[in-house]
Amino acid sequence: MRTLVIDCATENCSAALFEGAGDALRLIDARCETLGRGHAERLVPMIGELADGGRAERIAVSTGPGSFTGIRVGLAAAKALALAWRAELVGFPTLALIAAQARIEHGEQAVGIANNAGHGEWFVQRFAASGLPCDDARSLPPAEAQQALEAQMVAGSRAEALVEARGFGEALAVLPDARAFAALPAALLSADPRPSYGRKPDAALPGSAGPGSARSAAVLAGDEGARQRGAGAPQAG
Repeated sequence: MRTLVIDCATENCSAALFEGAGDALRLIDARCETLGRGHAERLVPMIGELADGGRAERIAVSTGPGSFTGIRVGLAAAKALALAWRAELVGFPTLALIAAQARIEHGEQAVGIANNAGHGEWFVQRFAASGLPCDDARSLPPAEAQQALEAQMVAGSRAEALVEARGFGEALAVLPDARAFAALPAALLSADPRPSYGRKPDAALPGSAGPGSARSAAVLAGDEGARQRGAGAPQAG
């Protein structure tokens, strides 16, 4: 079985194709780019660049917290492709993927995640050495975020700032990357992916659509990006 993994909930936009299941997942192909903006225009072509056009029997998509626009773009593409390919669709938390990256880099240990939430706040969440969350993700001002994370290891786009401000620990400055999916605990996969924005969205929720092809996903994602740019809403972070 092949799994296509999609993450575009932050400044990063990534897609990875895996073979196998469970602990035997093997990375076949991947793309990862730091865009800031333009996820709607880049995601579907990025998937098309993967081996066999990224086609898979299962699609896993990041559900946030993160950018309102990025999360919706990822979910729209994943749902459209799952419908077109008759593939299984699952979701996973964005911050858990960052925690998985920290375990890949530094081994199994407790880790705190500090990631950009926009509006001067940071998303924070604590994870055990197993990769499972110890609490819910929260959007906090930097001063409160420092108090919320006690782990020696901190990962995420605001890890360095948090470690410097609190005066101890080790920082791993990373953005989520779909290539780390194999290290994500299976218990964190959800069969009914729903967006988790982590805070009130910056834009009104547009009407949903139900496309049935990869081309429809591209059109939907492009329309979403156009609406957000016209409203002046931030595309990521």
